Amino acid sequence: MKKPLYGLTALFDTPDALMHAVEETAKAGYTRYDVHAPYPLHGMDRAMRLKPSPLGYFALVFGLLGAVSAVGLMTWITLVDYPLVIGGKPFWSWPAFVPVAFEITVLLASVLTVVSMIVIYFKFPNNSHPLHDTPFLKRVSSDGFGISIEAVDPLFDEARVRGMLESVGGKDVGPVYFDVEDLNHGQKVFDLKFVGLLAGVGMVVSIITYLGLNVMLYMEPFSWMMEQEKLKPQAASALFSDGIGMRPPVEGTVARGFLPYPYKGRPEDAGKYLVNPLPVTKPVLDLGREKYMTFCSPCHGNFGRGDSRLAGQFPNPPTLHSDKVRDWPDGSIYHVMTDGQNVMPSYAAQVSRDERWAIVHYIRVLQRAHHAKESDLQ
Repeated sequence: MKKPLYGLTALFDTPDALMHAVEETAKAGYTRYDVHAPYPLHGMDRAMRLKPSPLGYFALVFGLLGAVSAVGLMTWITLVDYPLVIGGKPFWSWPAFVPVAFEITVLLASVLTVVSMIVIYFKFPNNSHPLHDTPFLKRVSSDGFGISIEAVDPLFDEARVRGMLESVGGKDVGPVYFDVEDLNHGQKVFDLKFVGLLAGVGMVVSIITYLGLNVMLYMEPFSWMMEQEKLKPQAASALFSDGIGMRPPVEGTVARGFLPYPYKGRPEDAGKYLVNPLPVTKPVLDLGREKYMTFCSPCHGNFGRGDSRLAGQFPNPPTLHSDKVRDWPDGSIYHVMTDGQNVMPSYAAQVSRDERWAIVHYIRVLQRAHHAKESDLQ
């Protein structure tokens, strides 16, 4: 049985000879041909007059799908399913979405584009090609340069193509035929053998992953980091009579680099003895405003009026413009931020000492603006 003709191939000794042959082939009007070389040749795509690859459209669609899906999911979570005020930011804070959206965009655009190329253009799982295992492909994979013109080209005539390739210096011009079995294979993604192979590979990978993460990592030497001679927080201990591992600090000791707050539980003394050490300068006020908007405004409001931005999720605090707060010394306001008051917790862990004093200055600015004197308006 005569095999169907795939096309004609020709070999060339140098990249320049191949480039000349390609230019003549394109000039003759052939469009269904390919170039083979052991390494990329600069300018070859221009000589072949190649059109832009349609894979770019696949990448665009999959990239947009990734970006829209990521932003849409995060939008639904932050606005509908689980809205939270984090650090005074709005519910829909797009800068926080950028890293995740970028990663999903790149992931889908790259992976799904490659999958589309393999399945649609390479007809996976059929991985055969008429040029495979031919002397021509062995030469162009090592030290040769070649061109192949397919028989499906509208201008293809075997004698004419052979003469054209020989006229441009082609050597070993010869035909390549289809294998009938490969030609009739077609696209069989859902072939029972292929699906079974995928299922088997998936099962083997799952078993190896499970054994690696749940068995091997708990064996020596991988378990050495986990089984150290140390006491973990909140773990029981036989060393102490009460069986509790976590111990309170030794009375009278101070952690290195830490100065204890001397007026804990003594708001009157704090207001009497504490003095704001920071000068009233623009950088200090800018710092105070930044920290106030982050940590204070969610409850106290942007202008300290007690109009919480939490939309009723938490009891509103009193206004900072009352006569009581306005008459407080700076130390009293600092004490509330440091020690807490009523339902307001201490912010000493979130805001440093200088930042708390800067917030005090900014609160004074808000109070002065809310109760401006006539001289302030001149």
